[in-house]
Amino acid sequence: DAAQLPAGADANRVSTEALAEETLPYQEIDRLQELGINAADLKKLKEAGYHTSEAIVQATRKELLQIKGLSDLKVDKVIECARQLTSAGFMKGTELVKKMESRVRLTTGSPKLDGLLGGGVESQTITELYGEFRCGKSQICHSLAVRAQFPANHGGGNGKTCYIDTEGSFRPERITQIAEAYGVNAAAVLDNIMYARCHNADHLLNLLVGAASKMVEEKFSLLVVDSIMAPFRTDYSGRGELSERQQHLGKALRRIQKLAEEYNVAVVLTNQVMADPAAGMTFAPNPPKPVGGHVLAHASMTRVQLRKGRAEQRVAKLMDSPWLPEGDATFEICAQGIADAKE
Repeated sequence: DAAQLPAGADANRVSTEALAEETLPYQEIDRLQELGINAADLKKLKEAGYHTSEAIVQATRKELLQIKGLSDLKVDKVIECARQLTSAGFMKGTELVKKMESRVRLTTGSPKLDGLLGGGVESQTITELYGEFRCGKSQICHSLAVRAQFPANHGGGNGKTCYIDTEGSFRPERITQIAEAYGVNAAAVLDNIMYARCHNADHLLNLLVGAASKMVEEKFSLLVVDSIMAPFRTDYSGRGELSERQQHLGKALRRIQKLAEEYNVAVVLTNQVMADPAAGMTFAPNPPKPVGGHVLAHASMTRVQLRKGRAEQRVAKLMDSPWLPEGDATFEICAQGIADAKE
């Protein structure tokens, strides 16, 4: 296996010296002090989850005015200064190609699944995995949580993993098993995973604010939310609350997309499915539908449907991507996470 690390490899330890040499994909908010924004106002912005100039440029004026202690004039000045430090306007297609070269692809452990995804899970974008229970969603997330820490030449992102668990399905024992299968230090791998158990939709938004404060301090290469819809399905019920739920979901997804783009992080969201009773009245096949509606469908750059195959085999089907063709890949769950299915 080309992704197998040499015995005793120290790839699981994210080196701060190596990170210092990398070009940061963002402008830290402290640089606004050079343009006349005082330290007290910068502290208020950080507490509200704005740690980079890009975050301020991407925020609306209305959102910034909700921060206590920032007047209309201060907000206008902050936005103006942030725009001076960032390139938020138009650019040439060739410049965009050069900017996209900084994107990394995290390999899953299954070359066939990586091929389906165009080389792996891409940073700065949202990849959604949906399917029924026991179809391999969390297994892929556990595998990626370990492999994201590997160096780039071993299919990783040389960064830490942020894992937000809304269903209680994260298992440290599984991380240990995968790490040991690759011959790396399991304790160091677990140290590089920032884990949070999420209990409701408001808590999810708060955790995303906390994630931003960590990502500006340390190098992260992966953000996992397993699963994205669980808190929204329990907090909001019935058609009467559907509009409010979708608005709240839209805010969370916008914040997740910002994190992906600001910090060059790959985002993997798992999603639940629902049955369509009306479709069962016909003889046509009735596969379960992903929940979350159009709001989630539009936010996800790549959508992958998972279903159970024979024994430990699982089948991934690429359902939506702006540049990849639809296709299938069969993989299996094993000691090192996931791997290509044996014929």
